[in-house]
Amino acid sequence: MSQSPTMSFWDLSWEEHPKVLSVFENSGRKLHTTRSWGFMGLEEDNGVISSSSIWNKARFGEGVIIGNLDTGAWPESKSFSDEGFGPIPSKWRGICDNGIDASFHCNRKLIGARYFNKGYASVAGPLNSSFDSPRDNEGHGSHTLSTAGGNMVPGVSVFGQGSGTAKGGSPRARVAAYKVCWPPISGDECFDADILAGFDMAIHDGVDVLSVSLGGSASAFFNDSVSIGSFHAAKKGIVVVCSAGNSGPADATAENLAPWYITVGASTMDREFPSYVVLGNKISLKGASLSAARLEHKFYPIIKATDAKLASATAEDAVLCQNGTLDPNKVKGKIVVCLRGINARVDKGEQALLAGAVGMVLANDKTNGNEILADPHLLPASHINFTNGVAVFDYINSTKFPVAYITHPKTKLHTKPAPFMAAFSSKGPNTIVPEILKPDITAPGVSVIAAYTEAEGPTNQEFDSRRIPYNSVSGTSMSCPHISGIVGLLKTLYPSWSPAAIKSAIMTTATTLDNEVEPLLNATDSQATPFSYGAGHVEPNRAMDPGLVYDTTMDDYLNLLCALGYNETQISMFTEGPYQCHKNFSLLNLNYPSITVPNLSGSVTVTRTLKNVGSTATYIAHVQNPNGISISVEPSILKFKRVGEEKSFKVTLKVKQGKATNNYVFGKLIWSDGKHYVRSPIVVKAL
Repeated sequence: MSQSPTMSFWDLSWEEHPKVLSVFENSGRKLHTTRSWGFMGLEEDNGVISSSSIWNKARFGEGVIIGNLDTGAWPESKSFSDEGFGPIPSKWRGICDNGIDASFHCNRKLIGARYFNKGYASVAGPLNSSFDSPRDNEGHGSHTLSTAGGNMVPGVSVFGQGSGTAKGGSPRARVAAYKVCWPPISGDECFDADILAGFDMAIHDGVDVLSVSLGGSASAFFNDSVSIGSFHAAKKGIVVVCSAGNSGPADATAENLAPWYITVGASTMDREFPSYVVLGNKISLKGASLSAARLEHKFYPIIKATDAKLASATAEDAVLCQNGTLDPNKVKGKIVVCLRGINARVDKGEQALLAGAVGMVLANDKTNGNEILADPHLLPASHINFTNGVAVFDYINSTKFPVAYITHPKTKLHTKPAPFMAAFSSKGPNTIVPEILKPDITAPGVSVIAAYTEAEGPTNQEFDSRRIPYNSVSGTSMSCPHISGIVGLLKTLYPSWSPAAIKSAIMTTATTLDNEVEPLLNATDSQATPFSYGAGHVEPNRAMDPGLVYDTTMDDYLNLLCALGYNETQISMFTEGPYQCHKNFSLLNLNYPSITVPNLSGSVTVTRTLKNVGSTATYIAHVQNPNGISISVEPSILKFKRVGEEKSFKVTLKVKQGKATNNYVFGKLIWSDGKHYVRSPIVVKAL
């Protein structure tokens, strides 16, 4: 990530903040670019919502206010219509700051909008007045905000596919847009000064949930606007939800690594948009697409991008169909095969189209495996997995006049296995605090349909003149607001629960099995681990009755900062006043819903505390030991007599002589009273 110039000294002074919170480099951060709720069990296939659904129990998020730090909102979207909404909640202190955009109106649904661009201007130089608006000209912010709290909007589709009712997780919630992200400057869209200002105003305005689908390369918490802003939010009882990043499938790529917010990975749902690549040898290969354009029903010549390159282009750039690498004389009237990577998938399609291609086959490289994404390409196109890509290259290489056809996409539900991890989803271990497992959870983030801007086309490419109100997008940016919407429901049900309790409920009730009741897989068909999915895939209906929660306090988090060796000045960015550090605090003892021991030699004992949020019950501990590690729990039986009662226990992890490897191994701790299963992943690496 490119480093941006040092932040000038912003005066972040509103009435409640007479002093500047912190001054650090104004680094750039990146945006992490309808079936999902049914897939997660909130409604049935016919649209019926059962009385036991968290939607009914939590009145669809009635009364909750969800804020979003992103690219703004498209206020004309039906997802933000206020039809059927009563007066704005009296606790709301926000405004609709539409800047120079007189056509931007808030209402009783979209109750606030603000924009922050001083940090951006310090890098971009003076901005013209068109930047003074919270309007979403990019699509990302409308998509994420409507996924968290958009209305139920019937009759939505993307070019006829995936038709149904679009909806957010908390469809009766009120929403507010904080525009902190702008057109990219050397890859960065959102700058720390603006992110921090956005957090501050959202806290002042009275949001209950803050959805933050952005991030930058991992940095120390005192240098990270998301960490600082979210700490202040958590202190006020606001739940902050962040995306893990789209830099997978390599290890140690996760972003947003602090323990006081929920960090979300991305996985698939059980819906596909199949589009087949039919080769001249009659082999038919299943890909994914949301292309609107159709090919005539006949075979077309098919050519590898490297065989279609301009003399001036390198083979490395051409194989990816990078800008200006394709020779129109070689491409015209043909289907071009492009390899995935570097430039945007939809950009490859645009390059092929500009060079005169009739279609594109987008083939995965090995690392992306089976992850195929349905994009609204500008020309007939199909995205195929690695194995099928090899088959296409083999066919072209062994055939004198290779030909192919691409079928128009269809919509298919109940696909198996689902979910599996997206290859792009960033992974642990945590590079800042290895003792805290990140991501925390996974949720749907592949080919998600939600509201969009109508200022740009669905591919956001220069030559895309199409305008559609709903679009399919993939990324941890899409999975993050799914969790934000579920948090909204839990906030409606349990207004007095702390952000840590809500996070614990979501994590300890998650599943690590797919819809074939097999362990979750990653995109290359091998078993995924907690470094991909954290505690597992969210189960919203289970999260409303967790039985017990790990309720971390703000002091626990401050003790963690002390244990990280932060000095008083650094810690003062998180506290309003001085803080007395707890001398012997171990990072392993942060009361977190997962247990991670990165350097185990011999044995270690960690402490956790559970709070009863259910009825009177006796819980018994069950352990699934990680390979080569033995685990004991003391006491192994906890009797809870009343709601709110807390009990502590110790977990001892011991390396088995001659059995341990120096790789990370994974297990589970499960507390159960026969009705509730309170699950925690255990992640260990022996030295």
